[in-house]
Amino acid sequence: MPRLSDSMEEGTVAKWLVEEGAEVTRGQPLVEIDTDKATMEYEAESEGTLLQILVAEGETAAIGTPIARIGAPGDAAEPTAQTPGGLSMPRGGGPTKEPTPKGLSLRETSAAKSAGRVNASPIAKRIARERGVDLGSLEGTGPNGMITKEDVERAAASLAAPTEGRSTGPTPLTRVQQAIARHMVEAAAVPTFSVEVEIDMTACGELRGSLDPQPSYNDLVVKACALALRDHPRVNASYGEDGFRHAAEINVGIAVAAEDALLVPVIRQADRKSLAEIRAASRELAEKARSGKLTPAELDGGTFTISNLGMHGMRRFEALLNTPQAAILAVGAVESRPAVGPDGGILVRPLMSATLVCDHRILYGADAASFLARVRELLEEASAL
Repeated sequence: MPRLSDSMEEGTVAKWLVEEGAEVTRGQPLVEIDTDKATMEYEAESEGTLLQILVAEGETAAIGTPIARIGAPGDAAEPTAQTPGGLSMPRGGGPTKEPTPKGLSLRETSAAKSAGRVNASPIAKRIARERGVDLGSLEGTGPNGMITKEDVERAAASLAAPTEGRSTGPTPLTRVQQAIARHMVEAAAVPTFSVEVEIDMTACGELRGSLDPQPSYNDLVVKACALALRDHPRVNASYGEDGFRHAAEINVGIAVAAEDALLVPVIRQADRKSLAEIRAASRELAEKARSGKLTPAELDGGTFTISNLGMHGMRRFEALLNTPQAAILAVGAVESRPAVGPDGGILVRPLMSATLVCDHRILYGADAASFLARVRELLEEASAL
């Protein structure tokens, strides 16, 4: 089991991408692993034949536990030893796949369930664990009475169906959701304050119209924040008990809503990238986040975060800090609203609210106001972007 993030202690095999007996090459995607940050692909570190899968889909193993064996075609599968509790373990440690009963009648399958062995596919076991379904109560519809993914999903749906006078059980959290929950509790413990400005995005709209391919408003905000962080390095720092830690790079994270999770992939050295490079990087990272293809390097190292709910029509909101970062910018929708012109007359302008939430241990009101004013200046002029 590889270490795919700094905070990872164990991982869950989500899906094997190669079957036992298949040839693999170095660098070939081998398995998808659920970590505390995301579902990530792990590539084969050597070439040969996948002789044996030691950790089945849906099973969890600690860092360093063998999860598979790759070798020459003639190599024998590693023998296992029976532990006192009856779990089959390889000599290297870590759970193996339960052998699937072959040729069992339904009566024999039921007897196997009573004896503690459940004839279910690995994916069925994983879904059952996530949704709180008791496999021992199900009759499988697969070969030889095997419980399939569809059997578990039907059972989960019936459990979730509203019944008069009876509440449903809790939905188990994924590893990513557990990590997010812990992170949110940490963020809520930080003393924060917020400052807000309204930004006229007229110049940004004109700049977008002159470029091909066209960047999004969020791409422009990323660039403006990155340039403003150069002028205000304290906003690009973090708080520690031994003092402030100033980051060597300006790495802007963009909050992305993935399936049942919130991920923050990072655009590295955003202040040195052109708008076209930021546009390409943000789209690639967002797509990877939604498809579960992000790598640890793409999630680590952020120094400042932008959270944008403008695409959902939200005018303004406050975001929780992405600790240990000093600040996070919450961006609302660009909307046509009344504004006061230079001569005092009322005009219609595309306006956007931007709310900066700050760690009060490292940033004070004047720091935040000065930074946010610089962001507004860059966006309203737009030529420097």
